[in-house]
Amino acid sequence: MGVVAGTTAAPTVWAADEDQLSGAVSLPISRGKAIISTANLAVEARTAGADTAVVSAPVAESLGPAENVQVTGTSASWTYPDSNLEVKAETRAGRLVVRVHSTVDQSLRWPVSGVDSSLRSVQIPRGEGLSLPVNDPLWNSADNGLDGVDMPLMGDLNMPFWGYSKDRLGISYISPSDIGTKLSFKSSGGRLNATAVHDFSAHEDTRDYVVSFALTDGSPIGAAKDYRRWLRQHDQLRTLAEKAKNSPEIAKLRGAFHAYVWGTGRSATAMNDLRKAGVRRMLVSWDADKQGMPAEAIQAAKRNGYLAGPYDTWANAQPPETADAPTSVWPAPVWDEACVRDAQGQLTGGFGGRGCYLSSQALAQAEPKHHYIADRIATMTADHPNTYFLDVDSAGELFTDYTPAHPMNQKKDRQNRLERMGWLAKDHHLVAGGEKAGAWSNSVVDYSHGSASVNMRNYWKFTHTTEWGNWSPAGRPSFFFKPATMPDALRTTMWDPRYRAPLYATVLHDSIVNLDRWELSYYKVNGVQKDRALLAMVSASPLNFVLDASVIRERGAEIAALQKAFEPLHRSTFDATVTDFRYLGSGTQVQQSTFGDGSAVVTANFGDSTYRNLPAKCATIAITGKPTKTFCP
Repeated sequence: MGVVAGTTAAPTVWAADEDQLSGAVSLPISRGKAIISTANLAVEARTAGADTAVVSAPVAESLGPAENVQVTGTSASWTYPDSNLEVKAETRAGRLVVRVHSTVDQSLRWPVSGVDSSLRSVQIPRGEGLSLPVNDPLWNSADNGLDGVDMPLMGDLNMPFWGYSKDRLGISYISPSDIGTKLSFKSSGGRLNATAVHDFSAHEDTRDYVVSFALTDGSPIGAAKDYRRWLRQHDQLRTLAEKAKNSPEIAKLRGAFHAYVWGTGRSATAMNDLRKAGVRRMLVSWDADKQGMPAEAIQAAKRNGYLAGPYDTWANAQPPETADAPTSVWPAPVWDEACVRDAQGQLTGGFGGRGCYLSSQALAQAEPKHHYIADRIATMTADHPNTYFLDVDSAGELFTDYTPAHPMNQKKDRQNRLERMGWLAKDHHLVAGGEKAGAWSNSVVDYSHGSASVNMRNYWKFTHTTEWGNWSPAGRPSFFFKPATMPDALRTTMWDPRYRAPLYATVLHDSIVNLDRWELSYYKVNGVQKDRALLAMVSASPLNFVLDASVIRERGAEIAALQKAFEPLHRSTFDATVTDFRYLGSGTQVQQSTFGDGSAVVTANFGDSTYRNLPAKCATIAITGKPTKTFCP
């Protein structure tokens, strides 16, 4: 059954002692009540102050008559026999929680959010976070915006929630059923709607679909605050302080910038020159190429108080005789017996179509006897690094493997990845980095490269142009070092502060240190440096760089000045999250974020004119017990 979105309809309210077939269920939630149509799953919220909001439009396709309607206290249940669906709605922790179970494989397009004309903005946990005016022409476009874009909750979004808001009222949507669910955006009448689409599948173990709804105060971070509460209530949040018990060197993340070092940057001299330039805290990683990072350079970095460690991936295999990266070479018979295969038995192509993606189940089954991953870690840590960056595993790209010898669905793949990522801290006490880590992997990842990046669909095409650069020369690839000028629309969607809100920092700031992708270093994209530096302050998230000896020589003092301004803020907020965020004045150019109990407040002016003595392109950083500083990058 394919179920599509339709128009809104006002459900009829009924009390428990009235006719249960009259069409709607009313359940109490924090700030008011939720009214659910048993006829078509439309949901309306009403506050104690009589404000209303359409939480979901009805499902358009007929579900058939609702039968077996039952109400008990603060829960209700019914079935749609014609559609093979069973529904249970209940109040939990002040939220409306709806569970839909399907007895067959099918899809459901619901909830249908954003249809209420009074809603003004939509919040999406893409990158650090977006808060978009629903009627913004750019974001309503199909070429550069979100019209027609589908975002899987597992992977494309960092966290499985979204929100809509207006003045003093907002709606939070959470779906813990992230595997098998995507958020489908559509511009209708010049306004962005978002419909969740869930695939019920027995093979993927996704026959149960859960969505939680809550009312918020309408803040741009209201839905993020609700999701953090949800994580806490379900014991699914692990802080950096808790993880530091296994990996004490996590403390070195406080105030640190991050960098990938290349060519002449991989030397003890370069590490010492970086420290002489004034960079007190840094995490340095290096790509898995033939040069590596010499032991003396690693030790020099550690002596300087830095974290230093390799890049690795356990997700790709290539034929050993033609492999283009050491990390894609595994002992026989990993290639190709451990590859993921589709239902037709064909290999699932690996990075850039090279080799194959490895099955986490195949490696898990082989590990007790062959120790492929244990041996890889031993090789990578032979020179005693204190951090380890693992690509892919935390990015949310999950696979279904149909290979008879090692079958798995996506849930099993995720379970395998969580277990093996955890070995880096549990068994080796390393500070663990991951790619684009989402909330689901917060228990095993300490820092994430890529979760801060708002990578829209045109970005990947742009990185394959000559303007962006390629992977040569070997010691200084232009892909990383060549400054590039982005097309205006792409630059706006990725970097314009007017559309940003610190959603990630609201949920996970005390759990994962969040940065941009490794190729999106601070100097890579022309014309966005000041905004990037100020955005880093608003979310208290580090900047990232690519370094070699010449960059250290030419830019070291500037990097040190940026790090000196950032370090006190990051140190003071390391164990806190954003607890309040607001726009000051008219528009969204002046932003203020408050951390924890108010012990740190950042006010950033992204505009072109002074706001109340705050110069354009500057920020004030107020930390309890310290003089307020003005930062102008």
